[in-house]
Amino acid sequence: MNPWIEAARPRTLPLALSCILMGCFLAAASGQFSWTVAGLSVLTTILLQVLSNFANDYGDAVNGKDTELREGPRRAVHSGHITAEKMLRAIIIFSVLALISGVALLTIALKGAPANTFWVFLGIGIACIIAAITYTAGKRPYGYVGFGDLSVLIFFGWVGVLGSNFLHTHVWDWGLLLPATSCGLFAVGVLNINNIRDIDSDRATGKNSIPVRIGREKAIVYHWCILLIGMLCVTVYSAQHFSSYASLIFFLSFPLFVKNGLAISRLTKASELDPYLKQMALSTLLFVILFGIGIVI
Repeated sequence: MNPWIEAARPRTLPLALSCILMGCFLAAASGQFSWTVAGLSVLTTILLQVLSNFANDYGDAVNGKDTELREGPRRAVHSGHITAEKMLRAIIIFSVLALISGVALLTIALKGAPANTFWVFLGIGIACIIAAITYTAGKRPYGYVGFGDLSVLIFFGWVGVLGSNFLHTHVWDWGLLLPATSCGLFAVGVLNINNIRDIDSDRATGKNSIPVRIGREKAIVYHWCILLIGMLCVTVYSAQHFSSYASLIFFLSFPLFVKNGLAISRLTKASELDPYLKQMALSTLLFVILFGIGIVI
């Protein structure tokens, strides 16, 4: 089971759950929270994230992007611990499981909502599955041409936060775009660290991530922009909805983002950068938890 657990990349799960938790916290703050909806949202998100990780492992190996030049953690298919055929089978299984879990979530959460709402969300769910698979798998993986950052912002930010909040409240609140953007940008920050770490191997194999396109120095500036804009968006939202000083406790997480930016600016070796992937993901989760506590209490 160890190769499968490693291929599922459990350390990516806190980041995937952050947007769902933020949507749940915002719903709880408005007095419209359901434990059943929250539980099924978490289950569906975990299935989608594992699906994405399996597809990424499979796609990079099949498309020849995993080579000896890559300095990050070894991949299961490339290393031979899991065959491409078995990984493809796992991708299909998790696609089906994610779809089943998602349909169950929508059936329960959208009970009483207009019928077309169900079909809209089902379309969004199918888009999530397709996006998870085609990031590095398929004939034209969008992750290889620099669109991964935009996809992460959309699905780990806007769709994750606004969508999960709607499943509780049945209300679109476009004002939530600010905290949703913060959550999405911090997730983009994790991807950017990964791409900076792998910049040399990605360039050699034709994987044109944002850092490959703009170079390491500009990628570091880009990283600071991600962090600062993310912190600014949630600060503006909190200023607009200020209720008490307790709602500002998320500021305690900001030094962690600054620490991350300083490390990415200073470090150059892949082995040194790798721990800051986990640090950024956990910092994002802590930010969401502190933000949620602040608006709920």
